[in-house]
This record gives sequence, structure tokens and C-alpha cells, in this order.
Amino acid sequence: MATFFTAFFSSQLGGVVTDPALMVLPFDDHMVHRGHGIFDTAGLVNGRIYDLEAHLDRFLGSAERSRLALYGSRERMRDIIIRTTTMSGLRDGSIRYWLTSGAGSLDLTPAPDAEPGFFVMIFGGLSYPDRWYTQGLRMMTTTYPIKPALYAITKATNYLPNVLMQMEAKAAGFDNGIFIDEFGFVGESSNMNVAFVTADGVLRHPKFERVLPGCTVLRVLDLAKSLVGKGLITGVEVCDIPVADARAAREMLLIGSSVKVAPIVEWDRQPIGTGTPGPACAALRALLEEDMRSGDRLIDVPSA
Repeated sequence: MATFFTAFFSSQLGGVVTDPALMVLPFDDHMVHRGHGIFDTAGLVNGRIYDLEAHLDRFLGSAERSRLALYGSRERMRDIIIRTTTMSGLRDGSIRYWLTSGAGSLDLTPAPDAEPGFFVMIFGGLSYPDRWYTQGLRMMTTTYPIKPALYAITKATNYLPNVLMQMEAKAAGFDNGIFIDEFGFVGESSNMNVAFVTADGVLRHPKFERVLPGCTVLRVLDLAKSLVGKGLITGVEVCDIPVADARAAREMLLIGSSVKVAPIVEWDRQPIGTGTPGPACAALRALLEEDMRSGDRLIDVPSA
């Protein structure tokens, strides 16, 4: 997956740099050596930022749960994100930003005089194989346990369970993995949400209790309501989904800001539905892509 970096704001430097060699963090930043930091990512589409306010809402919630002081106000961080995007000159890509408890020691707790760290990276975004969309993904149930609720709904930089799950899946010849909780309910994938279209046409997503409330999937669930009555879905529900019910679905979807909406056609070597990408997946992806181009959640990036 090709990635390129065009602009980086650092609270440590007090400004924006465009040379990748300068896009660095202090080794004693608490996020670096203890994982005490949060992040979020917004999309950049044709020179406009998509759904930034929803991402900032989640960012501030993650900060509160992580006991992180903000880098000034929400408005200040929002302004820095937009200004950094302007300086990047990029028209399409991704905007990732981090908040940390700051530098100053290698202790378990932050240094007493540490200032919050805030970093913004504008880059080309992540890309995935065309076959994910034309042929569909192959998934496996991971052997790693799902995160406890607090860590699942907080977008912190400690992604060890997610990393291990995807490494396990790729080593076994699959595209990704799926968490299952101790009650036998479906969770999420490594860094994306999963949803299902039931045999009777209901679009179902797991409850957001042990699953990160993805901004993209929340928007998709809202947009999906327009498909009700058009023969593609009959309703939208957020509920506990037992594994047996999930396996009986006629479509299974992988949803996230970078992947958008992609079909899952196989789970633990068993086909989902017909074992081919389904019509609801294609329709939902088209709705999301149109929303990202011309919806009401876009922020224009001023010219440099």
C-alpha cells in the first residue's frame, strides 16, 4: 500500500513541515513509549475534508476517556487540521491527527510538567487491492480476544490486538480477521467495522459496546435508510449478532474510512450468501462515495 506524506504539524516544533525527514516525534513522548495517546483520521476528497466534525466528536470522547488534556480548544485543533491540509497542497488523501500526554520522561505516568502533544499528518491515504471489491474478501475468526469495552470504544494508539489479528489472518492466507466476544456475538475487524444483510433483507450491525463507533459506518447506517423499500434492504438495526445468524446472512460487509464499503464473501472458508459480492454492498458504497463528493458534511480547504 503506497503512502506518501505531504505536510506535518507538530506542537513540538510549533508549526508545519513538508520535509518527511522532519516529521518526527520525541522518543520520550508518552505516546511513543507507553502508548498513551489517541488518534483519528478524516478523508480528503477533491480538496474538501469529509465528516471532520464527527471525527472530532469521537476524538474528544477518546481524549476524555484517556485522561488527556486538549491542545487548546476544539476550534484551535480544527483550525490546525485545516491549515495543515492547505499547506500540503494535496487534493485527495487522508488526514490523521494525534493527541498525546506529552514528552518529558520515560516513567509510566506523564511527566508532571508535560505539555499535550498534537500532531497532524496529511498523506496519500491507504489503498486496497481491486479484488477486494470485484471478488470480495476472505475472513477468519481470530484467536485473539476482543478488547474490553473501554478500550474498544476509545481510538487509542495501542492497537496490539488489532495488529496481531491481522498478522494472524494474513499468515493463514486470509485478508483479515473478526473478533468474537465471550458471549458468541460478532465484534469488529482489525480496523474496520463489519455489518450484515440478513436473509430477509435487514442491514444489521453489532452494538457499539465492544466495537469502535466508526464514523464511516455510522454514516453508512444513516444513508442506508434511503434504500429501504427499493428491494435492496428492508430495514436497519444495531443489535447483538450471534455468530450463527451472521454466517446465515446473504451479504457481509467491511466498512471503514479507507476501505469504504467492501464485500466479504467467505468467512472461515465458508461462503457468505452466494459467495460473490452482493447488490446491497454495491449500493451502499455508491451512496457513501456520492456523500463524500457532494454531501453536507464537507469542509472546503482554502488555497495555499
